[in-house]
Parts: sequence; C-alpha cells; structure tokens
Amino acid sequence: MTSRTPSKPVTTMTKKKTPSARASTAKTTKRKSKANGGYDADAIETLEGLDAVRKRPGMYIGGTGSAGLMHLVWELIDNAVDEASAGFANKVEVTFHRDGSVEVADNGRGIPIDKHPKRKVSALEVVLTELHAGGKFGGGAYAASGGLHGVGASVVNALSEKLVAEIDRDGATHRLCFRKRVAGQFDGTAFKAGHTLAKIKKVSKTKTGSRLRFWPDTEIFDPDAAIDWDEVRTRAMRACFLVPGLKIKLVDKRTGHKNEPEEFVSRGGISDLVDHMSTGEPVSGIITISGIETFEEKVPVDGKMTLVERECTVDVALRWTNSFETRVQSFVNTIPTPKGGTHHAGFDQALTRAVNSVLLKDVRKLAKLAKNNEHKASKEDVQEGLVAAVKVTFAEPQFRGQTKQELGTPPVQGIVSTIVREQMTAWFEGEGKKTHINSVRDKIANAVINRVTTKQQLDNKRRAAALGSTGMPDKLADCRVHGPEAELLIVEGDSAAGPAKAGRDSRTMAILPLRGKVVNAGKASLKQVLDNAEAQALFTAVGAGSGREFTLADSRYGRIIILCDADVDGSHIRCLLLTLIYKYMTPLLEAGMVYAAQPPLFTTKVAGESYRAFSDEEKEQITAELCKGNRKPESIRWQRFKGLGEMNVDELAVCALNPETRILRRLTMDDAREAKDAATMFDTLMGSDVARRRDYLVRNSALMDPDSLDI
Repeated sequence: MTSRTPSKPVTTMTKKKTPSARASTAKTTKRKSKANGGYDADAIETLEGLDAVRKRPGMYIGGTGSAGLMHLVWELIDNAVDEASAGFANKVEVTFHRDGSVEVADNGRGIPIDKHPKRKVSALEVVLTELHAGGKFGGGAYAASGGLHGVGASVVNALSEKLVAEIDRDGATHRLCFRKRVAGQFDGTAFKAGHTLAKIKKVSKTKTGSRLRFWPDTEIFDPDAAIDWDEVRTRAMRACFLVPGLKIKLVDKRTGHKNEPEEFVSRGGISDLVDHMSTGEPVSGIITISGIETFEEKVPVDGKMTLVERECTVDVALRWTNSFETRVQSFVNTIPTPKGGTHHAGFDQALTRAVNSVLLKDVRKLAKLAKNNEHKASKEDVQEGLVAAVKVTFAEPQFRGQTKQELGTPPVQGIVSTIVREQMTAWFEGEGKKTHINSVRDKIANAVINRVTTKQQLDNKRRAAALGSTGMPDKLADCRVHGPEAELLIVEGDSAAGPAKAGRDSRTMAILPLRGKVVNAGKASLKQVLDNAEAQALFTAVGAGSGREFTLADSRYGRIIILCDADVDGSHIRCLLLTLIYKYMTPLLEAGMVYAAQPPLFTTKVAGESYRAFSDEEKEQITAELCKGNRKPESIRWQRFKGLGEMNVDELAVCALNPETRILRRLTMDDAREAKDAATMFDTLMGSDVARRRDYLVRNSALMDPDSLDI
C-alpha cells in the first residue's frame, strides 16, 4: 500500500528580548528586506507533511477537476489490485455512497497495524499520513506493483475532508479515522484526536483485508468535479483482464444514479482484453507473445548508488481486424499507461521491423512502389485495424510523473522490442496459421498502397487547386450551402439526374449521377476501389476522405440519400453503394447520415387525388379501397414506373425531393452488412464470371426443385 507523511507541527523557539533589542532587530530586518527586495531567509517556506499535496494537488493527481477526483479512486483501486496481483487477494469492492464518499475494500493481507519501529505510531497511520511511505520500495512486500511512489493512500487522505480505514487482521477489525488529516476516532459526530486504533469487532483469525472510505474535500475540488461511473467500470474491467481470476464488484448508492451493481472477472487475461476491444471482422486469430529478460539499473541502496539486476516479464496479445482503427493499450504491472512510454515504443518498433523484413518481403503488389522506395510499411500501415495489449511486469518502474501515465525506464524498450520482434518473425515465417498470415500480409500491403495512392491524389488535388480547379467531379450538380442541412442525392445515370436537378432545392440539395458500375468494395482490393471512377467521385464529393483517413466533421453534407430504381438493377446498385460506404466511410452509417429514398412502383390518379403503391400487394389493396363504391377496378389505370428516369419533375419531387412528401429509410450498420453479402451474391449470379456462377449452382442444386427450372 502507498502512503504519505503526516502534518508535523512546527515549533519555533524564541529567546526573550528586551524592548531595545526587539527594536534593533526590527530595524535590521527592515533594512535587509529592503536591500534584498524582501528575498532573504524569512522568505523561504517549507511545506511539512501533507501540506505539499494540498498546496500543489496538480503535481500529485493532475488537477482539481473530475480527472483529479477520479485519480483518488484510482489510487485506492490500484492498491487493492496490487494485493491481488501479488497473490494475496481475489476480491475488490468499490462502493459510491449517498453522502459522496467512496469506499474501496479488498480481502488482501490488510495494511499492517503494529507500531512502526521509527515513527512510534501504527504502520497504518504512517501509510496514510507520510509521503513516500509504503511496502513497495525495495521489493520487500511486493515484487512488482502499480503504486511505487509511496504517495497514493496518503494523497487520498491529504485531499479528503475525512477518511475511515478499517483493517481485518489478527482476529479483529481495527479502525483508524482522520478528520482534516488528524488521526483519531469518531464518536457519532464528535471527533477525538489520538493515535490508538479501535477494535470494533472480532472476526475470524483467517479473515484479512482493508476497507478505506474517504470524503473528498470540497474546498480543494472544483464544484462540478464528479466521478464517472462508466470510466470506473472500464478501469475495473481492465484490471480484471490484467489479473486473471480477480473479481471486482461495483456498487452505486448515490442519489439520482440508476447504475445496477456489476461484477467483473476474467480468466483469459490480456487475450480476453484484446477480444473485448475488437470490433469488425477478425483478419487473424489472437496472437500471444511472452518472454522474460533481465536488465541492470543503478538505484540508491543505503545512500549509495548501486547496480541492481531487474527481471522484466513481457506479455503481449494482438490481432488484426478489417477496420481502420488502431487500438493499442499498454500497462506496467497493473497500471494502464495511456501515454505509452518505453514499453509501447519497443512494441511499435519491433512490429514494424518484423513486418517489413519478413511479412512484406518480395510481395508482388508492392513491386511497382519499390521502384520509388515507397514499398516499406509505416507504423500506421502496420497498425491499421490492429488491436493489441502490451504489459510489462518488473519491480520499481520509473514513471514520468506521479499520475503514472507514461513509463520512463529506458532498458525496457530494448527488451520488449527483442521479444516481440523474434516471436512475430516466427509467426510470420510459418508458426501462425497460413490463411491468417496471408490475410494480414494482404491487409498491410493494401494499407501501404492506399497511403501512397492517397498521397498522390492529394498532390494532384493541390496541383489542380493551384490551377484554379474546384477539384469536384464534373458530373456533380452541387448545392450552394454545405453542412448539416445539405443533402447529396446519388441517382442512376443522366436520365434520372435531369428531373432530379430540375425538381431539387438547389440551395441544399446536390445531385451526383452514376454513369458506370460501382465497384464491389466487399471483394475488391483497395487499389481497385481507388481506381474506380464512381467510388472516387463519391469520395471527392463528400469531401471527408476515405478509409482510415475519413473524418466525419469534414463531410460537406449532413445526409447522403441513395435514389435508385425500384427494380432488381436498382437494388444491386444500392447494395454496391452501401457496401462502399460501409467499408470506406463507416462513420456516415454510425452517425445515421445515410438514407435510401423509397420511390413507388405504381401511381394512379382518381378524382384528382394521386395514389402511390410500392408493391403489387399494396396496389391491389389500394384498388380494393377505391372500388368500395360503384367504381370498377378496370376504370383505375395504374402507371408502372420502370425507373426514376420515367418520372416527370413533379412526380420525382413528391417521391424523393420534397421533405414533406417523400419517404426515406435510414440505413444502419446491419443494413450495410446485409448489403455486402447481397452485392457478392449479385456478382455471383449476374456477373461475367461463368465458372463462379456454375460452381454456385452446382453446390446449391440440391436446394432447388428441378421441376421449377426452365431447362
């Protein structure tokens, strides 16, 4: 457990002086202060005990807002998790009480309660009142831990209005309380200062553990500082992944909060964490890496700098997915390091080297890029779609700052780099599953091609801009105003584009006609997608990039509306467009910005009123309704639209352009996944690959009734 130093009263010894002596001293001090600008020994102030924490809380917890308040919770949770990591605990419970206090309990060994040999008070009081006091120095009580500065628990006490510690040891529950950092006991609302621990009840001699409950000092923290349940939940879940078998329970009793109690446990460690973080379809299975190396560093021992040997354990789990997002989390012992550090740098370095030296060696699709020395994968190429967890475990790591967000121990970089490079090289050379190796190779090679191609396109756009070109597709009929109100309507061909342009509100509606076949992004390579004129026109018109470079905030339109014919060909084009958006402009779907217009199949006018039907069944229902009087069905003349190009301007405006009369269907990620499968099926059954279609029919002929085939 970590700790802090107590506030020690400063006693000033003064010698009684005569009035004349006092006057003389006053005159001398006044002259010295004036001569030195007021900067002399009297101006030097020392902060005793926990006063340093209260004077500069940002140095210890990062600030006095919500993040700083959360850091107090992390300090106590990390201490409890350290007990579990050392093998002495398997349960932690975090409770948020109605009165604003937070309690963290574990079933570990319990903070020592016997007298400290030097301080003459209990070890518990030393832990909670003295900075840089704890059991994590020198490897005595903990071989490796998260709290290494010995300031965690005492900082919590320093920034709390009151704190209550209950320790189960030696067959009893022992209590020590603090009010404004002064040790003592509460008797109801009254507080009596003192150093004696109170035995409040008997417990089994085998029962051990610690419970610390603190009330944050409202004078220190900002009025709007608050504890975020989801953030605590994420931290607890992550701790369970780091310490397999540890159970962490969260209980929220705060008024106005409706969070149900939750309990987390993991058996698979960081492999489970990688699986939990993964989104999209896996490109590879989860790869695990582990190894142990030693290093030497100089540390003070008995006042002398001494060379000591450390043992560093490296554990890594990773996989690639078909997404563009990179998710790499790193940890030191049980502490997450969101800003990375030497272990993270070693992982990045090793993975990039292994990919370039082994995986991408002599890849054909990169041969053209090799001529200009552009075939090497960058770190971003290698980590496109990568999900990974990197954990190192060793004694007394050096963090850059008390908040422990970045590891600074230099030798760890080389150790992680060597272990990861050797084991990933072996995986690439055949230890991994061949299909997974090929899939990862193909994904990273495509990422390299995409980066180089995107750079070339950007250079071309810049050159075009320098020549005065707008850089927009020439077939785009753009709108005058861009932003959330603007719409991009994608239509089939020029025949549909004509009425759409005539009937639109040119202020907010842009029309982009498709003049060729959209590439099937579900099976095409990245280069094929980028070379496709229709895909490139869509990327350029939206103006937010593509793939991992896509930035939703840069989109020129607030809605993308697919306007296709209500027939099989129209469905095919809609599937291809939706697949393209799903693969390369995913945030549009996630934000609910993609729609499909629903044009009718039939229309008729009866007694001056228009009726529309979107299917044969709906047409029959409307006909039956209209013929309830003396009207005969044959007197109703339905017009069937073969395509949008057959609609006149008014009809198209009513069906697809007028916000008050049109019917739009918002498309979701599930729709996109279905569209991807449908687009592949269209290619199989309607494409030019006869052999592929024949194989499909042979495979599925048993599902078909032969009598229904016209052969």
